[in-house]
Amino acid sequence: MTIWPPRREALRRPAYRSLADTVIRAVSAGELKSGDRMPTHRDLAYELGVSVQTVSRAYDELTRAGVLVGEVGRGTFVRAGPTETRMPYVTDRQFGSIIDLSLLKPVLAPLHEEAMRKALVDVAGSLPMTTIASFRPNVALRAYAEPALDWLSLCGVQASPARLVLTNGNTAAMTATLLTVAGPGDLIVAEELGHHTLKPLTSYLGLRLRGLPLDEEGITPEGFDRVCAREPVKAIHMLPTGLAPKPVTMSSERREALVAVARKHDVLIIENDAWGPVHPDRPPTVASLAPERTFYFTSLTKCIMPGLRFGCLVVPDTFASAAANRHLVTNWMATPMIAEIATRWIADGTARRLLEWQKAALGERNAAAAGVLAGLPFQSSPNGMHVWLPLPPEWSEEGFLAHARLHGVAVAPGSSFCLTEPGRHAGVRLCLGGEPADRLELGLQIVARLIRSRPEPALLAI
Repeated sequence: MTIWPPRREALRRPAYRSLADTVIRAVSAGELKSGDRMPTHRDLAYELGVSVQTVSRAYDELTRAGVLVGEVGRGTFVRAGPTETRMPYVTDRQFGSIIDLSLLKPVLAPLHEEAMRKALVDVAGSLPMTTIASFRPNVALRAYAEPALDWLSLCGVQASPARLVLTNGNTAAMTATLLTVAGPGDLIVAEELGHHTLKPLTSYLGLRLRGLPLDEEGITPEGFDRVCAREPVKAIHMLPTGLAPKPVTMSSERREALVAVARKHDVLIIENDAWGPVHPDRPPTVASLAPERTFYFTSLTKCIMPGLRFGCLVVPDTFASAAANRHLVTNWMATPMIAEIATRWIADGTARRLLEWQKAALGERNAAAAGVLAGLPFQSSPNGMHVWLPLPPEWSEEGFLAHARLHGVAVAPGSSFCLTEPGRHAGVRLCLGGEPADRLELGLQIVARLIRSRPEPALLAI
């Protein structure tokens, strides 16, 4: 017997709640899919013999829960249509007191606000004129290169100023890198479960993107080699140090094996190291193993403070001018005021102090998550900012997301990160940094309780 459309005699009182529950079950069963258009309020009300207000109230509840989305002039749709890549995080806070485990960010505390207030006072008293007056990146940013190189050395990367492009974070660096390494129609390969912005970005740039098979360390050299043997590959994008949705860290041997394949087929390497030195006992960076072909980028945004959008892109010598030009036409230059604060913090030790605090805070949160999720097959890293939790076969991603949202928790679906067929990596990413510790623990408890339960109709709160 189908769930959707419902039979009028199957609705219980209150009818709006029963109708909303039916939609949830239809989504969980796959009878309603992402992008499906829902009947108008009036048409569904007539079909079911209920008032238009009943349908409107059910749709409103489902919209607040993130199951449906209304588009002015077009109608109401099951959330996340197929024409655009779905972002893994909640795009606004319209859901009130929702516990947000969908957005990847570091832990913040009053000491971060205090550090920024002090920095703004200090900058006000000794602001370089070039910070506010220069349009030329080589003039405005020249003084920031050496502190940036000091931070890179902490990440395990040695570079010269000629190979360095200062950016407004990792997204700007990724964009400039892709524009430098490839042109329309070229093939980029990456983890089949990888960075959520890579798929839309390559699409917008006219690049082809293909996912590579993974094992317990990430990309397999054999899978990489097979693709390169079949057709030319311009570059491989990798997340080797805990940043991927499944937060694995490649061993030194795995990194060396992937570099060997890249050299064999003359493939450029893009090393995304957004967390920088947060990860303990880091193996050598890929950039240190193959500086002649690796584009490496990191920033202070994830490991220090979200508002500190200051990053470093290190490129091979032969691509230095090209990368600088691509960054110039897409971003012009890193914002000098932010660069001023970031490099002062690197020079005076504030950045290092906040880094050590962050590592300790993330260590505590990972330990707490391990306690709540004990017995479940989750994956994590010691100081990582998220946990990966695979879904059992009886749960669909859409169904689990909807149930979690109705219980007050937002999580990131695995499909947002997947470059292969839907359902291949069914799971959710649970971010540990964005909520206070007590709300994080409550959110994890709700997720753990749901995933241990069989899918059942979700009752919407009045």
